[in-house]
This record gives sequence, structure tokens and C-alpha cells, in this order.
Amino acid sequence: MKKSLLKCLAVLIAVAPLAASAQSFPSKPVHIIVPNSPGGAMDILANLYATHLRQMWNQSVVIEYKPGANNVVGTEYTARSDPDGLTICVVATPHAINPAVRKLPYDTVKDLSGITLVGTSPIMISATPGLPANTFPEVVALGKRPGSKLNFATAGAGSAMHLAGELIKLQTGAEMQHIAFKGAGPAYPEVMSGRIELIIDPMFSSMPHVKAGKLKAIAVASGKRVAAAPDIPAVGEFIQGFNVESMNGVVVQGGTPRPIVNRINADFRRILEIPEAKARMAEFGVIPVGNSPEEYDAMIRADIAKWSKVIKDAGIAID
Repeated sequence: MKKSLLKCLAVLIAVAPLAASAQSFPSKPVHIIVPNSPGGAMDILANLYATHLRQMWNQSVVIEYKPGANNVVGTEYTARSDPDGLTICVVATPHAINPAVRKLPYDTVKDLSGITLVGTSPIMISATPGLPANTFPEVVALGKRPGSKLNFATAGAGSAMHLAGELIKLQTGAEMQHIAFKGAGPAYPEVMSGRIELIIDPMFSSMPHVKAGKLKAIAVASGKRVAAAPDIPAVGEFIQGFNVESMNGVVVQGGTPRPIVNRINADFRRILEIPEAKARMAEFGVIPVGNSPEEYDAMIRADIAKWSKVIKDAGIAID
């Protein structure tokens, strides 16, 4: 009994400084790493977080841009940072895809700890107006017709949009050739003109062109319909278990003490409850989520396994 009490006391003594450290966090300026170039969704999200975190923490929050290698450069910088929670990295779907397509200079699971899944963005499949198919089943049937091959454009190889197309090919048997562009901007004119039949891109980017009649919506790549566009069917209605969305989250160095991880998690989830933050995220198609570090880490592991299988089965080589 005495030994048990002493053991409990030792644990309390060891944990107390960590708990106190979390309460006073952050005592120094915080750096938010954007592993991409300025101006994109990651940048917008980072600035949103920084604005509210400065107010919550009464501390300087600096944004640093470290683009390169499909987000690997900035993520590696975070993985090699001090495990103190003062370096926070904004991540997206490539965070779980990269381990499956390239040799990384860090271990995504061991060297990084998830803070929270901030939100998801629906992905949409749209078609050139003249395509002789108006529904997802009709597109699949067209792709399975002898001698027929559909081309689908995305903003780049290894993206969630690219792998959504590859997963559709695997699960339906439709012939679809991926055409990778350096960004979605130059892809849209090619699809609108009919030179490429399909484009897979975030819904918020495609919807203005659909409303203008320059594209026609085929389906969202989600498991169920999206509240912002309830008339557009989901691929999950036709393929059981299908669900591909763009993911937006935040991570820190893997050795960061759990009390600090939990403190950062709680404050990010507070941001997701602020009406102004929700409205800003809605402007560029992000649906707030906010889960626990444990839940987010489990999601990352599951997504790595999922995309590794898709890439292997489809024989995709990106590097």
C-alpha cells in the first residue's frame, strides 16, 4: 500500500511541471508553418488561426512559408523543431498521401503529433457541357464503353483530387486518364472548351463555373450530399463506402508533451466556434470539424493505409 502511494506521488510530481507548463503556454512567440506558397487555402487558414491565437494567448504568432516537394519541406521543418509546441504546421490531404508516394525525411506518424482536423472541403467532379453523360452512372458507363477513354484534369499529381479519380477507376472499372496541371487555373479552360472531358477540384472552386453554365456538375466525391449543394448527388450514393474530401489540419513535433498538445487542441477548437471564423472558412469551402489529438492521429494512420493501397493497386508513380 505504501509503495503504491509513493508511486502515485512520484507520478504526480513528474506530471505537475508539465501541467503548469501547459497552463502558461505559450511563454514565447509561436511560429505557424505554411508548407506551401502564400495565397492559397493553407495561407488563408494560417492567417485566420494566427489572428485569433494572438488574442487568446496574448503572444506573438508568426507565419512562416516553407513551400516545396508537395508540402514536405515545411512538414520536415516542423518534425525537426523543438518539441515545445511553439512550431505548429498547417497540413492538408498530402500529409497522409506523401508517405505512400515518396521516401520522406521524417516519419509522419512518429515524428509528428496531430492537434486536430480543422475541417474538410468537398471535392466535385464536373464535366465539359457537351459531354454525352449527365450523371455519375452515365459517366462511368461512358468510361466503360469499348474504345472510350475519359480524361480528367486535376491541380496536380498526388493530390486528393487525383486519387479520388484513381479510386473511382479502381472501383468502377471505367477508363479515365489523369491529366495533371500545375494548379487548377489552367485546367478549367481546357475542360470548358471540351479538350478535356472532366475536372476534379474542390467544390468551392468549381461551383462558380457550374452556375455560369461553363461546366456541369456530375457529383461530389463525398459519402453523402453536401448541405451547400443538396441537389448534386454524392459518389457514395453509387459506390458504398466511397468518401474523398480535402482535409485541413494542424500538427506539431511528435515529442511535444501531451498537456501542451491538449492545450493547443482546446484553443484551436475554440476558434472553430467563433462565428467570424466559421464565416471566413465557409467563404472558401471549409466545413469546420475539430476533433481530439487521438482521433486526428488515428485518422492520419487510417488515411496513410487507405492511400497506400490505392496507389499500389493503381500502379501510380508520382516521383
